[in-house]
Amino acid sequence: MSRSPSLQQLGEDAQSKVASDSNTRLESDEKPIGVVSQAQPVLPDGGLQAWCTVLGGFLIQFCCGGYSISFGVYQDFYVREYLTNSTPSAISWIGSLNACLLISGGVVAGRLYDRGYFYSLLYGGSFLTIFSLFMLSLAKPNQYYQIFLSQGIGAGLGGGLTYIPSVAITAQYFSKKRALAMALITAGGSVGTIVHPIMLNNTLSRLGFGNAVRASAGLVAGLLVIACCLMRTRTTTRKQPAGNSKAMLKAITTDYAYVAATAGLMLFSIGLYFPQFYIQLDATKHDLNETFVFYSLVILNFANLLGRIIPSLLANILGVENMVTASAFACAAVILGMIGLSSIASVVLIALVYGFVSGAFISLSNPLLVLLTSNMSELGLRMGIAYFFSGIAGLIGTPIGGALLTKEFIWWRPALFSGLTCLAGGAFYVVMLVLLRRRKLIAGETHAP
Repeated sequence: MSRSPSLQQLGEDAQSKVASDSNTRLESDEKPIGVVSQAQPVLPDGGLQAWCTVLGGFLIQFCCGGYSISFGVYQDFYVREYLTNSTPSAISWIGSLNACLLISGGVVAGRLYDRGYFYSLLYGGSFLTIFSLFMLSLAKPNQYYQIFLSQGIGAGLGGGLTYIPSVAITAQYFSKKRALAMALITAGGSVGTIVHPIMLNNTLSRLGFGNAVRASAGLVAGLLVIACCLMRTRTTTRKQPAGNSKAMLKAITTDYAYVAATAGLMLFSIGLYFPQFYIQLDATKHDLNETFVFYSLVILNFANLLGRIIPSLLANILGVENMVTASAFACAAVILGMIGLSSIASVVLIALVYGFVSGAFISLSNPLLVLLTSNMSELGLRMGIAYFFSGIAGLIGTPIGGALLTKEFIWWRPALFSGLTCLAGGAFYVVMLVLLRRRKLIAGETHAP
């Protein structure tokens, strides 16, 4: 015959169950879904070291990003004088590969940054960039492989090691001012796209290829050395074991808002560079003033500089995710408008508007990736993955545009293709907005009493 539990035992069991349920609720409240339970450090949001690091990142973007996007000057010089036995399409692959490695290299550099190798990336990437540019100055005429190795691969890899870490490091210093700090860093690329073309156009014809490239390499070397002296990490990142990568990748691929943003960035990058690469040629083929044709790209780059800084001041008010989505659709509309380009006024209008909205998109894409990252130890890897796909898309986008253009220069074909791919990218950003809204609603319900 079984014994019935006593009242005292029943009371103890009830108290134990209540305490267990209470602890469960407390643990649930302390660790909401998708939020890191570790205490977040208080960021200074300013200070001498923080702004010196921003200045160093600005100089890296000026030297690497600005130099890469300025390849159009080399393209013109190689086609006309230095690589006359190579086709324009083959020559364009030098610049495309450089830009691809600059951005896609972040998938490796970002993970190494997460594991605490910031200084190794900074010093190693700077050295490789400087070495490659000086090797480029020794390249002989019609020796395609020499230029391809030094400028396409060497300089591209060097820039790829420093590009993502120079932006990601701002997350160690800034919270409320993070969008502004990242915008100031990426503005270095816009300043570079203004300075490098002017410098190269005025030295290649006067000094010759070797001396002009050495002068440019000397400028890059001096600025990169200054950047290395200025940039410092605020915290020491723990070197995590390699086994963590699998768990991190699983967490990243199940973050559907991030996946949608990455898909949007990839599709958008296919058409992003069409105006940058072709507006000068478009203006030339419409028989516009030759002096103005050169400055059409300068106008676009100057507007791009303003677009990287001004919108970042409004990011905390309007929302980074909203501004990125709006700028993506605005870029698509302007690219489609290039179908009607035919006069100086239309070139100026397109250059100003596209330069500004594309600058806003580029500068706010980095804060968006930070916004989508709940665990800062994954930031470098997340940025690297996103820009890897962006780099691949940029690599194939302009060659497809060139193929659609044909030798007859049928401009509406590449403009339509580039505009539609940017629209598709914008559609994925809308999906990202919906997922973010749903995430906030779930988080609100989780914390509700």
